[in-house]
Amino acid sequence: MAKLVSKVYGDALFEEAMENNALDAWYEEVLALRAVFMDNSDLVQLLNHPQIVKEDKTGFVEEVFSGKLSDGLLGFLVTVIEKGRQNDILSICEYFIDRVKEYKKIGVVKVTSAAELSEEQKKRVEQRVLETTPFVSLEMSYAVDEALLGGLVIRIGDRVVDSSIRTQLEEMKRDLMKLQLA
Repeated sequence: MAKLVSKVYGDALFEEAMENNALDAWYEEVLALRAVFMDNSDLVQLLNHPQIVKEDKTGFVEEVFSGKLSDGLLGFLVTVIEKGRQNDILSICEYFIDRVKEYKKIGVVKVTSAAELSEEQKKRVEQRVLETTPFVSLEMSYAVDEALLGGLVIRIGDRVVDSSIRTQLEEMKRDLMKLQLA
């Protein structure tokens, strides 16, 4: 249900941003708004408190975010609270951010290697991903997992390219197990 809520509201926010030619500005504002909600659990608790009426919640949000968010985005935030969906604000922000990245062809790539990659190696990985995907830019993150033994595991969304030695050894083991001795 929460996924449907974030999709409906996130799509509405995206369409509104497109209609107002404010996609880039709202994207930056939503990134900041998400950070505020992630860093302030008290704010989330306050907005979800059952004994505080919606009018007080919307008044508080207008007071806190007025002048910091565009009128359109502030109005959207107030609407979300008026509809009782304040618990879904973070997921709505996440959906909107993902939708903008998809629209702008920004890929989010997570690379895991057995050892720290040099800057040159990182550039080659990034260049190769750009060549083999429809993305025009990438948000890269790197991690080290010594258990891989060697090679890389590259995650782009729900796709995984695993060229690690650990996986290759596991595949060989499975293949050898399938062999029957005569």
